[in-house]
Amino acid sequence: MRKFLFYSVLLLSLLWGAQAIAGGVEDCLMCHDDVTSAEDFAASVHGANGCVACHIELTDLDAHMEGELMPDPVDCARCHKQEFKETFDSVHQFDHVNINMTCTSCHDDIHELTAWNGDKQRANETCTSCHGTAADEYHISIHAKGVAEGNMDSAACIDCHSLHSIKSIEEMDPRERASFRTEPCMTCHADEEMMHRNHVFPVAVETYLHSYHGKNFHLGYPEKVAGCADCHTAHQVLPNEDPASSLSPDNLIVACAECHENASSQFVKFYSHGDMTDRQNYPILYFTYIAMTLLLVGTFGVFWFHSLMWMFRGFIENNEKKKALAAGAHLHHIENPHKIYRRFTKIHIFMHLLVITSFLLLSLTGLPLKFADQAWAVVLMDFLGGAPNAALLHRVGAAITFTYFGMALFMSAKFLFYKLQYPAEFFQRLFGPESLCPNLRDISDVTAMVRWFLFLGPKPTFDRWTYWEKFDFIAVFWGMFAIGGSGLMLWFPEFFGAALPGWVFNVATIIHSDEALLATGFIFTVHFFNTHGRPEKFPMDFVIFNGELPKEEFVEERGDQWKRYEEEGILEKYEVEESSGALYDFILKGFGFTAVLIGVALTALMIYAFVFGGHHF
Repeated sequence: MRKFLFYSVLLLSLLWGAQAIAGGVEDCLMCHDDVTSAEDFAASVHGANGCVACHIELTDLDAHMEGELMPDPVDCARCHKQEFKETFDSVHQFDHVNINMTCTSCHDDIHELTAWNGDKQRANETCTSCHGTAADEYHISIHAKGVAEGNMDSAACIDCHSLHSIKSIEEMDPRERASFRTEPCMTCHADEEMMHRNHVFPVAVETYLHSYHGKNFHLGYPEKVAGCADCHTAHQVLPNEDPASSLSPDNLIVACAECHENASSQFVKFYSHGDMTDRQNYPILYFTYIAMTLLLVGTFGVFWFHSLMWMFRGFIENNEKKKALAAGAHLHHIENPHKIYRRFTKIHIFMHLLVITSFLLLSLTGLPLKFADQAWAVVLMDFLGGAPNAALLHRVGAAITFTYFGMALFMSAKFLFYKLQYPAEFFQRLFGPESLCPNLRDISDVTAMVRWFLFLGPKPTFDRWTYWEKFDFIAVFWGMFAIGGSGLMLWFPEFFGAALPGWVFNVATIIHSDEALLATGFIFTVHFFNTHGRPEKFPMDFVIFNGELPKEEFVEERGDQWKRYEEEGILEKYEVEESSGALYDFILKGFGFTAVLIGVALTALMIYAFVFGGHHF
C-alpha cells in the first residue's frame, strides 16, 4: 500500500512538472513566436526542457517583460560537457584564428533541432556549408555519393575529422599530419566485413602495411613515405577508372612523380596493393611467394636437421672421450700438438671482418622493416635513430657487401687463371682440394658424416674445405644475385623503372625480404652452429680472426689436408713462428663474441615474431 501511494505521488509530480514546463514554453512563445512554434519545439531534442532550462537567469518573468532582466548567451556546456570540451580543444575553439565559432554556428536551428540518428548526410551538409573548396572536391567523390544514397558505411566528414574534436591540419607537426593522411582511412578499410558488403577491395590496409610505405608508417615514420591520401587525395576519392581520379591511367604518372620525380609509364605499373597470396589477380607475385617459401622451408628443414643430428652425435662423442680419458686411455698421440699453423691470410681475415660488419649492419637495419608489426622492431628502429638513418646504414652495409664480393671475385679469378701462382691445369684448380667449388669428394664427405651421425662409421676428416664451408661460400654468390640484385632495384627504382615494368619491384620486394630472412636465419643458426656452437668448438672458433690453427686440431679435423701437405713437402710454409698478441686477441675476440650475441638476440626476436607475434613468411 505504501509503495502504491509513493509511486502515485511521484507520477502526479511528474505530470505537474511537465504541465508547468509546457505552460512556461507557451508563455514565452506568446512573445517569441518568431523563434519557433510550440509543436516544433516539443518535437526537438530539447522539447522536454523548458525555456529557462537554458536561459537560467530569467527568474522573474515580469522583470524580463519590462526589459529589466535580459538573457545571457546560453552556456551549452552545462549539459553537454564532453562535447564542449572536445570543441574547445579543436580547430573550432572560440576565438581560434578569429573564427569565433560557437555551438550554434553548426547547430543554428537550436530550437527545432532533432536527433540526427547517425544520418551522415545531415553532418555533411553542416560541414560543407563552410568548407567550400574541400566540399567541392568531396561532393564528387565516391564517399559523398555513397552517403547521399543512404549508405552509412560510406565515409562522411565526421568519419575522418570526428564530430567535435577536430584538429587543425596546419597546426599538426609533420609526423602527425602524415599519420592523419592514413589513419582515418584505415578505420574503415581495415574492416574486411564492411569492405566485403560494399564490394570494396578488402585487403587494402593489409597490403599497404606489407609495403615499404606501410612498414615505415607502422614503425612511426609516416612523414617519410606515402600515405593513403597522398595517392588517393584527401577528399576527391574516385575509382581508378574515373578520368578525374588521381590514379586514373592519365594521371597516375603525375601522382607518382610527386615523390618519384622520374616516374615513367613503365614505373607506374607497380602493384601498389599487390597481394602475393592472391593467385587469380597477381599470379607472378603468388608464384614468387610460393617459390621463396619452399626455398626457405627446404633450406632450413635440411640444415636444421643436420645441425640437430651433429649436436646430438657431438655431445655423445665428447662424453665418450671424457670417460676414456678418465679411465687412463690415450685417444691419440700427436707430437707437439700445440704447434701453430697458418690457415687464413691477413686478407682472408680482413674480408671476414667486412662480412661480419656488413651483415650485422644489414640485419640490424633490415629486420625491423621485415617485422615492422612487432613492438621490438619499433624500439630497435628508434635506437638506430629512425627509419631514414636506418636506411642510410643499410646502404652502407650494402656497399661493404659489394666491396668484399668484388674482392672475392678477384681472388677467385686469380686462383683460377693466374698460372704462375697455381701452376696446375684449370680444371685441376677448379675441382681440386684447394678450391671452394663442389666436387665428387663432397658427396663422400656428406655420406661419411651422415654415417657418423647414425653411429655407422667413424667421424670423417676433411681436406682444406668441408662441404658446409663450400655451401657458405657459394651462398654468397647466390645471395648477391638474389639479395644484391633485388636490393639495387629497390635502391634505384626510378632508374630500373625506366626500362622494366613496375611490378618487378613487387617481385624484388618479395625476393629481397625472404632471401634476406633466409640468409639471416641461416647465418645466425646454421652457420653459427657449424663454426662456433658445435660441441667441438663451443663457445667460439677463433681461427677466422687470427688465422691460426693448432696442430692437434689440424690433424684431427683436416687430416687429409695435413697428409697432402706432408706428401707435397709444404707443411713448413704454413708454420707460424709467432702467434697473435694478447691485445689483438682480446679486441678481435670481443668483436666476435659481440657479433655472436647480437646474432643470438636477433634470432630470438625473429622466433618470437613467428611463434608469438602471428608473423608468417
